[in-house]
Amino acid sequence: MNAERGDELLRRAALHAALADPARLQIVDTLHLGDASPSELAEALAMPSNLLAHHLKVLEREGIVGRTRSEGDKRRTYVQLVPGALDDLTVPKLRSVPRVLFVCTANSARSHLAAALWRRASEVPAVSAGTHPTEAIADGALDSARRHGLDLPAVRPQHVSDVRTDDDLIVTVCDRAHEELDFPVDVHWSIPDPLLAGTPEAFDHALEEIGRRVGSLAPRLTALNSPQGFRPGRAPAVTHH
Repeated sequence: MNAERGDELLRRAALHAALADPARLQIVDTLHLGDASPSELAEALAMPSNLLAHHLKVLEREGIVGRTRSEGDKRRTYVQLVPGALDDLTVPKLRSVPRVLFVCTANSARSHLAAALWRRASEVPAVSAGTHPTEAIADGALDSARRHGLDLPAVRPQHVSDVRTDDDLIVTVCDRAHEELDFPVDVHWSIPDPLLAGTPEAFDHALEEIGRRVGSLAPRLTALNSPQGFRPGRAPAVTHH
């Protein structure tokens, strides 16, 4: 056995060992489609905080999960799966939903980009809204969408209370919105606000990260009235031009 093959086997063995504990596997299952703060994980899993901290330390050591600082409550962090860390270790399961609602604060960039990418990847309808909608879609979002051949509808940002229905699958793409909402959120994506930097690179990075998340979630959801056996395609890769 050559050294490269041996290193690969050791890495795979370490991943399987980290996931062999039922509690850690449950954490990974919970994080597979979205991010969560440690307190949210502890509540969702009914797990003592000290035990959760131990399991998170093991998963971080193996490069399975990482943390980001909230742009809303600076004291809070969000735990998320490291992209690609578990490739080929999980099997997607289909879930039927009538519509996906993407929510951010201003409904001016991330939520619109997410809905547009979603429409390109899935037959499940998608809309977007904000907790504090602004007057118009941000120019940076429009420019980034144009650079990547993505259609953004010429619509005015809307408040989430005017858009949401009880049957929507809610995806927050903004820490502030996630922390403000007073109803259950199905999936959270901790996407940095490109408006803070205001650069084309910041908007392109947000678009790329959202595209990766859409590519993970879209194959797992199907429209309520889709034909038997239909499986949505993955979102086309977002590349810089």
